[in-house]
Amino acid sequence: MCADQTTPENTAPDYKSTLNLPKTDFPMRAGLPKREPNWLDRWARIGVYDRLREKQGRDPFTLHDGPPYANGHLHIGHALNKTIKDMIVRSHQMMGFDARYVPGWDCHGLPIEWKIEEQYRKKGKDKDAVDVVEFRQECRAFADGWVKIQREEFKRLGITGNWADPYLTMNFHAERVIAEEFMKFLMNGTLYQGSKPVMWSPVEKTALAEAEVEYHDKESFTIWVKFKVTNAGHDLNGAQVVIWTTTPWTIPSNQAVVYGENIAYGLYEVTGTPDESWVAVGDKYLLADNLAADVMTRARLADDQWTRVRDVPADELAGLALSHPLAGVEGGNGEWDGTRDFRAADFVTDTEGTGFVHCAPSHGMEEFELYRDLGMLEQVITYNVMDDGGFRADLPFFGGTYILDRKGKEGNANKTIIDKLVEVGGLLARGKIKHSYPHSWRSKAPIIYRNTPQWFAAVDRDINDGQDDMGTTIRDRALNSIDQQVKWWPQTGRNRLHSMIEARPDWVLSRQRAWGVPLTCFTRKGLLPTDEGFLLRNEAVNARVAEAFEVEGADCWYAEGAKERFLGDDVNPDDYDQVFDVLDVWFDSGSTHAFVLRDREDGTKDGIADVYMEGTDQHRGWFHSSLLQACGTLGRAPYRNVVTHGFTLDEKGNKMSKSLGNTIVPETIVKQYGADILRLWVAQTDYMADQRIGPEILKGVADSYRRLRNTMRFILGSLNDFTEADRVEPADMPELERLVLHRLAELDEQVRKGYQEFDFTSVWQAVFNFATVDLSAFYFDIRKDALYCDGDTIERRAARTVLDILYQRLTKWLAPILVFTMEEIWLERNEGDETSIHLEDFPDTPSAWQDADLAAKWAGIRQVRRVVTAALEIQRRDKVIGASLEAAPVVHVENADVLAALKSVDFDDVCITSAVQLSGDPSPAEAFRLPEIEGVGVVFEKAEGGKCQRCWKVLPDVGSHAHDGTCGRCSTALG
Repeated sequence: MCADQTTPENTAPDYKSTLNLPKTDFPMRAGLPKREPNWLDRWARIGVYDRLREKQGRDPFTLHDGPPYANGHLHIGHALNKTIKDMIVRSHQMMGFDARYVPGWDCHGLPIEWKIEEQYRKKGKDKDAVDVVEFRQECRAFADGWVKIQREEFKRLGITGNWADPYLTMNFHAERVIAEEFMKFLMNGTLYQGSKPVMWSPVEKTALAEAEVEYHDKESFTIWVKFKVTNAGHDLNGAQVVIWTTTPWTIPSNQAVVYGENIAYGLYEVTGTPDESWVAVGDKYLLADNLAADVMTRARLADDQWTRVRDVPADELAGLALSHPLAGVEGGNGEWDGTRDFRAADFVTDTEGTGFVHCAPSHGMEEFELYRDLGMLEQVITYNVMDDGGFRADLPFFGGTYILDRKGKEGNANKTIIDKLVEVGGLLARGKIKHSYPHSWRSKAPIIYRNTPQWFAAVDRDINDGQDDMGTTIRDRALNSIDQQVKWWPQTGRNRLHSMIEARPDWVLSRQRAWGVPLTCFTRKGLLPTDEGFLLRNEAVNARVAEAFEVEGADCWYAEGAKERFLGDDVNPDDYDQVFDVLDVWFDSGSTHAFVLRDREDGTKDGIADVYMEGTDQHRGWFHSSLLQACGTLGRAPYRNVVTHGFTLDEKGNKMSKSLGNTIVPETIVKQYGADILRLWVAQTDYMADQRIGPEILKGVADSYRRLRNTMRFILGSLNDFTEADRVEPADMPELERLVLHRLAELDEQVRKGYQEFDFTSVWQAVFNFATVDLSAFYFDIRKDALYCDGDTIERRAARTVLDILYQRLTKWLAPILVFTMEEIWLERNEGDETSIHLEDFPDTPSAWQDADLAAKWAGIRQVRRVVTAALEIQRRDKVIGASLEAAPVVHVENADVLAALKSVDFDDVCITSAVQLSGDPSPAEAFRLPEIEGVGVVFEKAEGGKCQRCWKVLPDVGSHAHDGTCGRCSTALG
């Protein structure tokens, strides 16, 4: 059927005006960047989100928002994240839930504090000279400003939610609850103060959590240091145990050297020396056999300049005593005198280094744990490194030197230490190494491991709170929750978080900063952290703190007389110290389930979210801290589903960075294409893995959008003036319409399953393929003839009924993805100030639409149609015909059932030919075939008769009816 083509040259009447051609004002060009803000204004005006909350009798569905940080414009990761959340919320709402979404922001912490400090530095202002409450208020104002900016940026992306009342971790009630949640750890016995090595940022002067650390390549000094054996009375006398380290700055804090009991060691002697070397003939070294050759090479010794003297078994090593290379050095003031501990440790290997490990338990967790388990921490812990990364002023030789400068660059400590070791003969070799090294993800500066007093939540200590279903410790509860209470999308998220929880140490809760919720606790003067009564546990005190925070916020903790106010008459304030560290911001965000899910009217009854959804980095971040926090207070995980998205890369698969110039800002995409194109990119990509974006990818997305828009435009145009009087019941429809209904029933299951499983890619692909393949390239192509040319026939009315059903379903199924476009299409047929596609639900699909037998029958018909279409395309290519309506092919079909199916339908209409001959005879040799479709052959024949000037079919009866140049069908339609 080609009636919508240009009228051919002839003298017959022009029947074009008699055709039922599509009519619609729906534009092909979307103009999304300019038009989308109008729909946003409309939704706000009619209160779509609030009206959805008024729907009664629905089960609640809550996606709890992992709070972004309020300190900058949105990047593409924000857009991906919030759009996925929006699709989850909208789709579940349309599947019949009361789907709530309260957006939130993380407002405390170092990044904001750092920004205020930067402003101070530019003004030459000293932060320490500013009143802490005044400083905190500046931080609060900074966060509030960015919340306002980001809120509008998120709304521009079409994100629905309770924007009028978001949650902020700096709201007074939130600060109250965060403090209360901390005090639950205080009261249940999991809180303790300990001194152990933690990841420390000298630039930011605070401890960091693993989630605040990222790894970058760094060039470090590397040295091989000699520790002299001091107690051997035989050939080991004067020998040197060699250690290797990439942190020379830890050598002044060395307290021990350890070896591996199962490593083969030997005594090695220098027999010759090069011109430049720190060794002498006769020097003896203890080394692991697997590493000795490498060490000697580092010392610039040739293979013939050293020899292996003998084996040194582990039991012989056990009897040795060592001295520090700086022992007895003039000016050392005895700092490094005395014997270094020398013992076996299971973390020593002979894969790199020397086979011996130098131990500075203040700066390494493995060494710390070794000596903690031995009960020897008091003998080996040092406090040489201060919070700014400098050595204590009175440390001989090195006092006043810095590991890092204030900008995070290499300080002078390493070089000073190396030079001193060279001076005293303590160095065997030195060099540099490039390796992956931890950096603060905020300042981008390297960090160090530093022993400091910190506050911890014990993950393996029994909690006596009566919530033992998932276990009695935080770790047990977390591991059991992971496997018993949570579904993971994808499942690899479970494996990642489970392994992290299994291996993690106690949770460091404290930060040495000013902007945050303080650790609201008091310690008894004169007692050690391990003493009974060191921590004040008093419910009345806790209640006073909570009540004050509710009214005044956490600033009241810093007000003059705060200690006396909170302790009241319960205890003597002179007996206690007030703690001023602030909580790790991961504790803040980990506590959000309490003040958002539990406390808000639009929260949940049990404080448990249906979904947490964030990036894969949050397995060590928000997913992790929320799990630990809730297991300490609720006794279980605060979520039922955890959905994870990957990172967004550029088109070449590279990480985006400003230095590479490959970043794409959401605002740029929205201005060029519109937010719906960005949303469609999200729906098209497998977001659970890393995804790519760039100009060429966005062009492809825009092309898919145009194809879908064209499909919807055809539907709208064909439904012009459609009324309920035109509707046909499915039972009265032709087979082709009932086939479409069957496909819709199948799609309904796919769409719902996809949305239920947070799989928007499968939803989009299923609907888009249906729209472009099943509809545009098949159903529409066939039914254009009846739609354009028929009078009031059952075929035309049935087709339009199906088009109306398609309209209802396609707009609603795609509304969670293309929020603006589907609203535009909805309003084309639904007038009124109060209507919106986003107030609708997915329609129920009658089970009677499913017809597997009909689908199987038409699968065979479509296979034969493929062969016919391909055969006619060759004739078109060779210019034998101009259009398929000029053909009347002979189709040979060997399968009797398929042949019968073809004869039961108007197969010429299906093939868009003027006629078709069906035959069960074997295909002749000249017949066209497709190798993948057996038993079907097509012999081309031209249609006989005249060309109808209205529908363009070539039929024998053209010209024999009342209207000139028409076929019988068209003449009847003309009346």
